[in-house]
Amino acid sequence: MANFIPLLADDATPVIFVLGDSTADVGTNNFLHHSKARANFPHNGIDFPKSRATGRFSNGFNTADLLAKRFGLKRSPPPFLFLRTLKRHCKKHLLRGVNFASGGSGLLDITGSKQTVVPLSEQITQFASVCDDFTATIGPAATEAMLSKSLFFISIGSNDIFGYFKTKHRMPEDKFLSLLISAYSKHITTLYELGARKFGIISVPSVGCCPAQRLVQKHFNGTNGCFGAINDFAEAFHSALGTLLLNISSQLPGMKYSLGNAFRMTLDIIANPELFKFKNVRAACCGHGTLNAQGLCNSTASLCPDRRKYLFWDMVHPTQKASDLAAQTLFNGSQNYVSPINFAQLAKDN
Repeated sequence: MANFIPLLADDATPVIFVLGDSTADVGTNNFLHHSKARANFPHNGIDFPKSRATGRFSNGFNTADLLAKRFGLKRSPPPFLFLRTLKRHCKKHLLRGVNFASGGSGLLDITGSKQTVVPLSEQITQFASVCDDFTATIGPAATEAMLSKSLFFISIGSNDIFGYFKTKHRMPEDKFLSLLISAYSKHITTLYELGARKFGIISVPSVGCCPAQRLVQKHFNGTNGCFGAINDFAEAFHSALGTLLLNISSQLPGMKYSLGNAFRMTLDIIANPELFKFKNVRAACCGHGTLNAQGLCNSTASLCPDRRKYLFWDMVHPTQKASDLAAQTLFNGSQNYVSPINFAQLAKDN
């Protein structure tokens, strides 16, 4: 893949690299022919320009897009697997970065393996190939300088947690948490060794409150509401991730980070829906059955008329409006939600 070089961004627009799962996937899995984790069909994308189902697990744009917009891009950089299909001379005119995120993926390679997805380890291998192309085209010094100013957004972990709670005979929770944090540490260190310095990390939201997990709560505990066990784990994950980032940033010279507390963001919206102009924070806008959470969002699914009133698009993913709220908070929110600095401060911090 020679000459795989983004149009180098000006100082106001950093080069952006996105890694993660379906919260940030902008079409990666469309290029995996056997993938079972795809969203390139209606009603997905109903509010996207021209109502296109692009592979985003959303009614419109997702958090990766809406973050990129706040840094001066029109949307997220395109998927790595899409860029591989372009003729060489097109590539350098199109880009201000690359999106590697793959729906269904996780911190662990085993997560999503039966669905045919790109785990985070492989996403980082793909990024390494992009680094090689940079180096071959603009040289090692310019590549190092560019990567040190680039932003690396990572949104991952939910699928690992979902998988753990679906497993009948599982290891103790504290051991699994240690396994996830150890994997995260390894991935961040590998990216750092490849030249990454600025990390915008989005932690796991309160996944126990998504419509699918509300059904789990009803099934196992006979009560309505969020599934507490998985929420407790998600909260512990955020806390452990904060400790990891504090420690690892002191060991890796020049590393800077911002950690978004998606757990608190989600719970605060659910506790105060009117404040954020939501009418329904329990059910999915698109789906089948109870809470629209018993079947996938597809062309035969029931569809809410006003997506702006819903927190959840489908049984697990947020609506465009919810993603936009998250992006705004990550970009310029207070330390209550994003710390030690927000993403805008991270970009400016040289």
